[in-house]
Amino acid sequence: MELPRIELELVEDLSPAGPPGFLRLIRRRYRAHYPDGTASAPFIYDLVDRTAVDAVVLVAHYLDPDGRRRVYLRSSVRPPVAERDPQRSPHPERDPRNGVLWELPAGLVEADEQSPDGLKRASQRELAEELGFTVDVEAFAELGASMFPTPSMIAERIYVFEVAVDPSRRAEPSLDGSALEHFGVVEPVPVREVLELCRTGAIVDLKTELAVRRLVERHGAGVEP
Repeated sequence: MELPRIELELVEDLSPAGPPGFLRLIRRRYRAHYPDGTASAPFIYDLVDRTAVDAVVLVAHYLDPDGRRRVYLRSSVRPPVAERDPQRSPHPERDPRNGVLWELPAGLVEADEQSPDGLKRASQRELAEELGFTVDVEAFAELGASMFPTPSMIAERIYVFEVAVDPSRRAEPSLDGSALEHFGVVEPVPVREVLELCRTGAIVDLKTELAVRRLVERHGAGVEP
C-alpha cells in the first residue's frame, strides 16, 4: 500500500509559555499541502510532548510446573482513568474503579538510552524496578516492531521486549519512589487467562493485550493441564 504524500507546513508556533512540567502542551498552526498541488487553509493543532517521549514495555515470562506460560502483570494507578466522568461513558460500569489497572510493566526511555542497546538497558532497569528481577541485558529480545499507541496526541513510540525469567530469583522491586507505585501488586498470570481477561474487559490496557498476543505468536501459550 502506498501512502499519500501530504506535507505539513508549520505556519506559527502558538505554544503557551509556562513552568516546565512532565508534559508540555504544544499548540501550532499548520497548513497541509496535498499531492495535487493544493493546500489547506491554516489550522490549529494541539499535541503533547515530554522530554523522555518513548517507552519500553516488558513481557517477563516463564513456563510453570504444569507447562503453562505465565507473564508478570503489575497493578498500576492511572489518575486520568480515576478521573473519568461516568456520565461520558457509554458503559460506566466497565470503567476501572479508582483508576487501578492490571498492566505489563513499562517505563520511559531516558536520554542516554536512545539507541538499540540503550533500549535493552532501559528494559533491564525497569525490570528490576517494577518486578524485582536482575537479568543480563543480552537476555532481552524485541518482540515485534515498535508502534505509536496514541499518534493523534503524542509522538510516543513503545518498544516491546520479552525476557525469560526464573520466578525463584525474583526479589522485591526497587521501585522509583513514586507514590503511585506504593502497595502495587505483582502477579504471574497464565497467558490464556490474560487474554480471557482482555476479552471480558477485566484487563483494559491496550499494550498489555497486544504484547501478550505477540508473545503467544512467538512462543505459544504452553500446555494446558
